[in-house]
Amino acid sequence: MKRRNFIQISTLAGVGLSLPIAGILNSCANNPEHSLEFKNLISELLKDWCDGMINVQINNPSNLEKHGALGCPSCSHIHGRCMDAVYPFLYMADVSREEKYIEAAKLVMTWAENNVSQENGAWTVVPNPKSWKGITVFGAIALAEALKYHGHVLDKKTRESWTNRLARAGQYVHDTFTIDFTNINYGATAIYGLNLIGDFLQREDFKEKSKELAQEVKAYFTENEGFLYGECKKSSKKLSQKGLHGVDLGYNVEESLNSIVMYALKENDEELLQLVTKSLNSHLEFMLPDGAWDNSWGNRMYKWSYWGSRTCDGSQPAFAMMAHINPVFGTAAVKNTELLKRCTSDGLIHGGPHYVSAGIPPCVHHTFTHAKPLAALLDHWEHLPEINADIALPRVMADGITYFKDLDITLFARGDWRGTVSAYDAEYHYKEDFRQATGASFGVLYHNKVGLLCAASMAEYHMVEPYNQQPQPTKDIALTPRIETFKDNIWYTNLYDLSATTKSKDKNGEITIFSKVSLKNQKREVITDTASAFDLSYKSTNESLQIKVKSDKNISNPTAFVLPIISPNREAVTKISDKEITIQKSEGLVIIKASAPIAMKDIEGQRTFNMVPGVEALPLEVFFEEGKKELLVTITVS
Repeated sequence: MKRRNFIQISTLAGVGLSLPIAGILNSCANNPEHSLEFKNLISELLKDWCDGMINVQINNPSNLEKHGALGCPSCSHIHGRCMDAVYPFLYMADVSREEKYIEAAKLVMTWAENNVSQENGAWTVVPNPKSWKGITVFGAIALAEALKYHGHVLDKKTRESWTNRLARAGQYVHDTFTIDFTNINYGATAIYGLNLIGDFLQREDFKEKSKELAQEVKAYFTENEGFLYGECKKSSKKLSQKGLHGVDLGYNVEESLNSIVMYALKENDEELLQLVTKSLNSHLEFMLPDGAWDNSWGNRMYKWSYWGSRTCDGSQPAFAMMAHINPVFGTAAVKNTELLKRCTSDGLIHGGPHYVSAGIPPCVHHTFTHAKPLAALLDHWEHLPEINADIALPRVMADGITYFKDLDITLFARGDWRGTVSAYDAEYHYKEDFRQATGASFGVLYHNKVGLLCAASMAEYHMVEPYNQQPQPTKDIALTPRIETFKDNIWYTNLYDLSATTKSKDKNGEITIFSKVSLKNQKREVITDTASAFDLSYKSTNESLQIKVKSDKNISNPTAFVLPIISPNREAVTKISDKEITIQKSEGLVIIKASAPIAMKDIEGQRTFNMVPGVEALPLEVFFEEGKKELLVTITVS
């Protein structure tokens, strides 16, 4: 990496690694009222979310299939994990002394016992005993933290009943989980889960299993940049054609790394802390200036919601608890929390920044999972280091090119422009294609003055996890910028080109990323009887971002470069000429010019909306003119 090299990072990582979680910066214990601005932010947000969840909680004692569950404004089913809310509810009961939060906690637990509890100690993801039981580890952690920190607010009978239920859940996790029995986030989360439950229940066998998993997870960090890998269906060690591992940034920062950090700090595992520090720094390179997590390229980006991942817990614990090692981690925790607040309406997190403007109802799952880490931070507050946003994020300060060898992804920054170009070819499933940003496409294009301009979606929207995704509300139009053509009604695009290659240079103030791509269908078949191979390049200067598409072959089939521009429907669009349009954003005017006429795909209403990453867009397209082999598109901001 060109900047923030890992020699400096590993040196920094050596500071303070001997401090367990119960004593992170012991001096803070003498001054518990630190970081008050951040503390007030998460305290107010947690209350807002808990009240929002109570507002949708079902109170119908005559119908035990629903009584106590959290109703979902967007989904026709009840989310089995809604009992995770027991922890934030009990936290609020303890600090507010309001009975409504105790009642809410009891109701979600009652619903879980009546509908998703299994004889073997597991809970299921929906009220179906044959459905997925791995989610037990998340419910067990929530229940353990609720009892450990706030069990005293419960009556004795309830506290004993929940403690016994926790023991059964812990036994299931102990007996069932291995580090790679499925996606890595489960084994990684069990590291902290079994340690926590083992401490609370005084079960040394749980803690020993936790220690074994912690040792095994050390082999799951990539060689060069230290990304946690293993998000790929029972094939944790399987490599892509380019030799790359399955990595999902969303699951890593919002779930797995939290668990590893909390365990490593508590147990003073210095080797693991060194690994996780390097990993956090690598992941942090992908946080956008507004606090968003750029998971455009991740293996499981079908759950990307701009601020994170749809069903994970949130990135606050790992980054806040490690801010004594690198203060910019504190900035990350603050910025992402501020973004979550901006995406909250009527007490519930919405799955992207444009849900409200597009009239899309929120899924309650986002809220009951993301409430837990806020409660966890508040419960550890007197032991936390100073947390503020004083140190600029890496992508705010960036200038130049950063290449990630373990991902085949290039980040660039020049002036106010920030971009992600992905040629990452690892797949989540290996049988079905849930195509994230690849084929040398933009994962993200961001401008410091006007914000998000481009963001990848799935190539085709699929309900990969039907219980954890919302249906696409309108016509599915991919948001990933791309070259495309259709032949016999079959779509050919560089988004399906897993063999695309990139190289880059930074010279005379210009950053240029060159790529060679092919147009392929979902079966990875190259189109015939027309141009299939293209040179696709991106040039960034202080003033503009230019996209050039070129082929040496005759283009006999209508072929276009599609450039969806992120834009909520309140923004005015003006056609200056056939080859120039402007979009008026609150902080500036976006000007798009092309060497050929700019058109827009057929859409329903004023904008297209895509569930990944929850934004509205203008799907612009520029076709090659007859006899021409080159297209130019230029974006400027004034």
